[in-house]
Amino acid sequence: MAEEKTKTGFLGYLTQLMDRFSGDKVIFLIALFLMLISVVSVFSSTPRLVDETHGIDRVDIMLDQLKVVAMGFVIIFGLYYFGRQDWFRSLSELGFAVSFLLLSILVLNLNLGFVRASSINGARRILSVGGFQVHVYEYVKLFMIMYLGWALDTFREGGFKWIPRLAARYPRLEFLGRDGWQKVIYIYIPILTVTLMISAGSNSSAIFIGGILILMVLIGGLEIKDVATVGLVLILAFVAMFGAYRMGLLQDTRLGTLVSRITNDDQANMKILLESPRESPEWLRARGKLDQPVGALLAIKEGGVLGKGIGNSTQKYQVPVIFGDYMFSFIVEETGLWGAIILILLYFSLLARGTLVARMCDNYYDKIIVSGLIILVTGQAFMHMCVNVHMPFVPQTGQTLPLVSHGTNAFIVFSVVFGILLNISKDARDNMARKQAELQAEAANSWTQDSTR
Repeated sequence: MAEEKTKTGFLGYLTQLMDRFSGDKVIFLIALFLMLISVVSVFSSTPRLVDETHGIDRVDIMLDQLKVVAMGFVIIFGLYYFGRQDWFRSLSELGFAVSFLLLSILVLNLNLGFVRASSINGARRILSVGGFQVHVYEYVKLFMIMYLGWALDTFREGGFKWIPRLAARYPRLEFLGRDGWQKVIYIYIPILTVTLMISAGSNSSAIFIGGILILMVLIGGLEIKDVATVGLVLILAFVAMFGAYRMGLLQDTRLGTLVSRITNDDQANMKILLESPRESPEWLRARGKLDQPVGALLAIKEGGVLGKGIGNSTQKYQVPVIFGDYMFSFIVEETGLWGAIILILLYFSLLARGTLVARMCDNYYDKIIVSGLIILVTGQAFMHMCVNVHMPFVPQTGQTLPLVSHGTNAFIVFSVVFGILLNISKDARDNMARKQAELQAEAANSWTQDSTR
């Protein structure tokens, strides 16, 4: 009787649900834990009055985060249950075209009526689409990873169509049909184009996204010398841009911001703060530059080993929107070293489990997609942590903590990432079960033959 009650209770229902879950349970549980951490952390990290001008308080932000988390669950389970690999592959082919279109609207500062480019802190990074803000870089990361998965798989199978047809039709373009030129056109040019277009609005984001794409190509099995050539071209492009900036050119770009973020010149800002008249423009600018990085370091230092306890943060009143780009610092302040260790272990576990799922896939496209998506999630997580602890030579740039920080666009993108991972993991588990069954059958046949001799 006790066992029957357990089965009909909530825990029993949850156990049965997990038993029927055919995707990778570890990845699912990691996503679930991160979402739960997000709900608690966003509510606790929000001051009582965030914006008195607009009348927004912590309850409003909490409700907004709950809606985003609920939307994330729907996206994850929708892609898990109803997604199909052939759909993912077909849409992946459009990844570069869609990314190029979105970035072109930003770079050219176009106003198309329903869709128009908008600025944040003087940088064009978002599109206003029917009143909604779309953070383009968040989506471009996902689109380009999916595109590279398709391009690498298609190149491996020799399945490119348009360029070979063009080369066959026009004898002067025959050279375009060679493998080397197809790699350049379908793989390397898209990476260079997207990275340079992103640099117009955020050099640090361009470096981060370009690095992920190059690493994905390297994992994809292309020759190291080719990948190194692309990396060298990107480095030379940035060096040329910095050289032009030092010569007095490109002063209206984001290069100056990147230089200041890499050098982390807090002492210079502190000197300005101490020497300038209080509330003067110079004093206010220096104070604004110090609020977030210094406040984040103080939060980590004050957290210590055990932390201050949930709801007892003081830096949330000093660091603007700490629940976004500085969520890791806030969690360490309230939960201490143990909270940091738990977060690090969750993302390391995701990296390890994703690597295992990629190995279990018998389809090259699935292997590349899983590898790229895992690199995206874990890479951004550790980039966020490095920024929060002021690691040397790491630009102080805004990167949310995946599935934890407040932010609708980033949360939606990472929900899509986990939905795709769980969908692919279903086939990966089936492949592993089939291989294990084949090995067991071979072992049984071998034992039978040995016993009959």
